[in-house]
Amino acid sequence: MKISKETSDIIFKFRDERNWKQFHNPKDLAISINLEASELLELFQWSGEKTECPEKNDRIAEELADVLSYCILMADACGLDPDKIIKEKFLQNAKKYPIDRSFGKSDKYCDI
Repeated sequence: MKISKETSDIIFKFRDERNWKQFHNPKDLAISINLEASELLELFQWSGEKTECPEKNDRIAEELADVLSYCILMADACGLDPDKIIKEKFLQNAKKYPIDRSFGKSDKYCDI
């Protein structure tokens, strides 16, 4: 899975056609990411012990698309390459969570 240049171009074109880049500063984009993530979380509210809600996949897709789009816009606003920062983060995570100590466990790195 990869976000293609075509997809990122759609995001940037949508923003630019509306002259919204002027409003897309890191602070406001971080707020927007959080708000959209909360809308995603809201879809699971009152779901009891259910950990999946396949009947809501259409809405989940909509909210997840909003979160991902804002993340791409934030990376752009900060001059960051999403591929690079994700790869670097997972190199850090591999050190925090070595397979031999974390396999099949959900403990935080400081607890394993």
